[in-house]
Amino acid sequence: MAAKNGITSSARRALVWLIVIIAGIPALIGSGMLSGDAKATFIPNLALDLSGGTQIILTPIVASGATVSEQELTQAVDIIRQRVDSTGVSESQINTSGTNIVVSIPGSPDKNTLALIKSSAKLEFRPVLVASAGTKTVVGKTGSTPLKTSNATPSGPSDLNYVSAALQKEYENLDCSKAFRKPGQIDPTNKPLVTCDRSLYQKYILGPVEMDGTDVADASAGVVTGSNGVTTNQWAVNLSFNANGGSKFGKITQRLYALKDPRNRFAVTIDGYVITAPTTQAVITGGSAQITGNFNQAGATTLGNQLKYGSLPISFAVQSQENISATLGSQQLQAGLLAGLIGLLLVIGYSVFQYRALAMLTIGSLTVAGIITYLMVALLTWQNDYRLSLSGIAGLIVAIGITADSFIVYFERVRDELREGKTLAVAVESGWRRAQRTILVSDSVSLLAAVTLFVLTVGNVKGFAFTLGLTTVIDLAVVWLFTFPMFKLLSQTKYFSSGAKFSGLEIREAGNYGYTGRGQFRVAAEVPAGKAAKSSKEALRRQTIAERKATSSTDNTTEGEAN
Repeated sequence: MAAKNGITSSARRALVWLIVIIAGIPALIGSGMLSGDAKATFIPNLALDLSGGTQIILTPIVASGATVSEQELTQAVDIIRQRVDSTGVSESQINTSGTNIVVSIPGSPDKNTLALIKSSAKLEFRPVLVASAGTKTVVGKTGSTPLKTSNATPSGPSDLNYVSAALQKEYENLDCSKAFRKPGQIDPTNKPLVTCDRSLYQKYILGPVEMDGTDVADASAGVVTGSNGVTTNQWAVNLSFNANGGSKFGKITQRLYALKDPRNRFAVTIDGYVITAPTTQAVITGGSAQITGNFNQAGATTLGNQLKYGSLPISFAVQSQENISATLGSQQLQAGLLAGLIGLLLVIGYSVFQYRALAMLTIGSLTVAGIITYLMVALLTWQNDYRLSLSGIAGLIVAIGITADSFIVYFERVRDELREGKTLAVAVESGWRRAQRTILVSDSVSLLAAVTLFVLTVGNVKGFAFTLGLTTVIDLAVVWLFTFPMFKLLSQTKYFSSGAKFSGLEIREAGNYGYTGRGQFRVAAEVPAGKAAKSSKEALRRQTIAERKATSSTDNTTEGEAN
């Protein structure tokens, strides 16, 4: 009785964890909806091929008479694809059309995504010479006293001799609230620049370019860690440079650190607009830096992506932006869903034919897997802007077979144990120990294939790989938290433990010829001797190496006892 209670309690604990997972995901999404997050929804978004979206055509900006090489276009496509992918798995399409780049994004992309695509000029680092808030502030510490301008040759990038009378006038007349730059405008890298930040609130006079995006190795958002090793709630952008960039940055910060505000700041520009202008608080020679400020997670992530993917080999202007219709439409979606339904019915039909009443465990497991998969897709839609494409649906359909395969492996292991004469409760446990290794290996191979496809491919294949990997992980969770525990509970019922008819576990009534384990075969007494000999010979031929060794070991033991 104690053993039975232990089996029941362990199975119930696993099922409780499963219920927590299934209930927790809708609770998370529901909390997002209650907080007013427009992205929080229980309805998965569809990708470009099923719902349409936005198409942006980028035209390269080159000097008169210059041409764009295929290598430059390829590099630009890769960077723009990285920018778009960094916002989530969105099934976007980035292709070339002549010398243009065509970016197709599903649905209505948010402002951050559009900014990443449209910010097509080179990422540049410039020292700050003058910075003021407002739209018509004059140069000077008090906001009213002009600087003493000079025509002298500047001695360095932070030298105020760059501020000529004409530049000062341009700065004073600049109104950030009005358009002041042309689309695709190219700024000389060796001359100062008068511009505004992205918020169109603060304006600057910047020195010449000292670094560009090719010097950046990586950038990412993260929380600040204090000197005592404890993380804080403050978000920052971690920036690292390559060897050449680290050397440049060390010399720049050494100069800036000795200056006073605002000349101790360096500005990062994209498309001529300042995206950040942090103050230099130390001489940084290690090749990495951290940008802090009043960031939230979204702001830090956006800035990190801009710094990481901001450098393009050539500048682009937005030629057009328009909405596009679905390339496949609802008819293809219905066909895909119908194919999935047919596959599911075939799996259920096979389970009922092969396992009788035990098929309800297969149906239940597939139902649980389907519920978790749907909830995970909805959660990813909210958190990562995931969109379900036709190739993603194909990955979900393939997952039906992977999930059913795990059940079949386990059921057959249990039946093998029953053929050896074990009780159902013991067979469920020992069969699980034998089956879980096979299930792990099988799912690991599927997961490895999915990860490989996701990393090495783009576009629709990436969507297929993502759903295949997701459902493979869900399959493992369902087998461990539902199939195995439920089978343990069923093994405690009289109907299944007695091997009743149509239970799927009536092994001892399988026919005149039954495999009984360890290389032994049972032959009914009423079978003619000739037919029995022929069948036994065929059975012996089909024995595995392990079964033959077991039979040989049994025969030797018998002979030793006879002697």
